[in-house]
Amino acid sequence: MTVFSAVQAFALAAAVTWTALRVLKHLAHDYNWLDHPVGRKEHATPTPIVGGMAVALGSTVAAVVFGLFLGGMSDLLAFAAAAGLLIVVGLLDDLRDIRWPWRIAAQVLAALIMTFGAGVKVAYIGDVFGIPVGGLGWLSVPFTVFITVALINAVNMCDGVDGLAGSLVGAALLMLAMAAWYSGNVVLFERLLTFVAAIVVFLAYNLRFSWQPRAQVFLGNAGSMFLGFVIAWAVLNLTQNPGHPVTPVLAPFFLVPPIIDSIAVIIRRVCHRQSPFSADRNHLHHLMLDAGFSPMQMVGVLTMVSLACGGLAALSQRYDWLSIGALIVIYALGTIAWFAFSYRRERAVAGFARLRGWLGWGSNLVVGPSSEPAP
Repeated sequence: MTVFSAVQAFALAAAVTWTALRVLKHLAHDYNWLDHPVGRKEHATPTPIVGGMAVALGSTVAAVVFGLFLGGMSDLLAFAAAAGLLIVVGLLDDLRDIRWPWRIAAQVLAALIMTFGAGVKVAYIGDVFGIPVGGLGWLSVPFTVFITVALINAVNMCDGVDGLAGSLVGAALLMLAMAAWYSGNVVLFERLLTFVAAIVVFLAYNLRFSWQPRAQVFLGNAGSMFLGFVIAWAVLNLTQNPGHPVTPVLAPFFLVPPIIDSIAVIIRRVCHRQSPFSADRNHLHHLMLDAGFSPMQMVGVLTMVSLACGGLAALSQRYDWLSIGALIVIYALGTIAWFAFSYRRERAVAGFARLRGWLGWGSNLVVGPSSEPAP
């Protein structure tokens, strides 16, 4: 594929997504595909939850037109089946608030469709602490399911502020695309660009601007589950390809904020004898909001952190600054540090308020409401 064809795929994905958003916004009001401001939800007006469907349509149409599927028709059908399942279940959850075991069951089934329908799975995890790790054997399938479900829920949990989930996923997919390009995996590179294009268009409707004080559409659980699945699919295609090898240890560095936050939140809930999937206001974005960060400030800071973590990890491998074992230790220590820092909510909020002051945005504690529904 040429640079021109990559630009064409990008443009087609953007155009289809824009058209889908325009159409689906109207249908959402007709069929009540809306997120209503009730309970813990802080947005002011009923908002269409069609962002994920538009992103799925835009990226998939472009991929089909340009033949950007690594495994041909079987790959396309498996992706469509798994993604379609998650979108339907996510939409039902948005509209009916289904119980979490049903959501997890759908995510497990999507991972199995990906594994057996397209052969996308974790076959090996590379060298760990200098020790070569061979094939995972029978552990391959459960390990694939675990990673897929974990990534889907990490993205879902960070979808609580206008533009945050879309920006973090877009940044991660862009870094994955660059890694695919560097490793010579051109088809995956161009496939990921279609997702980036679709997300950019979605963010134009989901971020806050001076001319757009609130989000016009939400991802919804359908969209966040779909994008989490896309991340899992992309990571496994990138890191499990012997012809274009990329070390698996880089993958979690491309999505640092939502992954370490979801780990810390789940552990904290278990420590308090709560369900890991219960709702609260102790996520990273809630702490930053209560410290006075505006939604756009938060999106900017966390996206820059994500890009910095992923970029530095990639450069460390490119120039042999750190071993794989050292990167694993750094990630584990960072997760432990965030858990310790965020365990006491008041201390974490105060710390973020000081950070806001250092950035020149003031230090007063003012809750900055988000129009996104809290996960």
